[in-house]
Amino acid sequence: MEIRLLTMADIDRYIQIRLQALKESPASFATSFEEEKYNALQKYEIRFQSPYSLTFGAFSGGNLVGVVTLIREERIKMRHRANIVAMYVTPERRGSGVGKALIGTAIEQAKQLQGVEQVYLSVVTANQQARKLYISFGFQPYSLEKHALKLDSTYFDEEHMVLFLE
Repeated sequence: MEIRLLTMADIDRYIQIRLQALKESPASFATSFEEEKYNALQKYEIRFQSPYSLTFGAFSGGNLVGVVTLIREERIKMRHRANIVAMYVTPERRGSGVGKALIGTAIEQAKQLQGVEQVYLSVVTANQQARKLYISFGFQPYSLEKHALKLDSTYFDEEHMVLFLE
């Protein structure tokens, strides 16, 4: 398995796995497949070119099997913070260490960003596997948002977590 920073050359592969994530795990993301399928190229072209956003991909046998994005806050008073978003591992690769490698890479990158002291993320509480992974890296829950997401008539709670780097 290889973990590396994705570039504009990877954008089509990224969009493919992102749309797969939204279809396969709709309760895990605030964005829906329907919202993203028409504007994904424009959205991710902007994100991939931003100096505040780094998207990493896990490759196995030449296939993109997992992704994670680290976004540094832009505002002066918040530049000590970064956020992990859009974490996804394909179902067939879950439990094989891909998620652990991606989160580890994102945290190590956050440590390299001058002035970043805290890393934030949110996880749907029903996703116990992801929650356990984040806790294993030292993330601590700091709030619970009841009914954060609503899919059809079902609500999902989100736990907000932080990792203090210093």
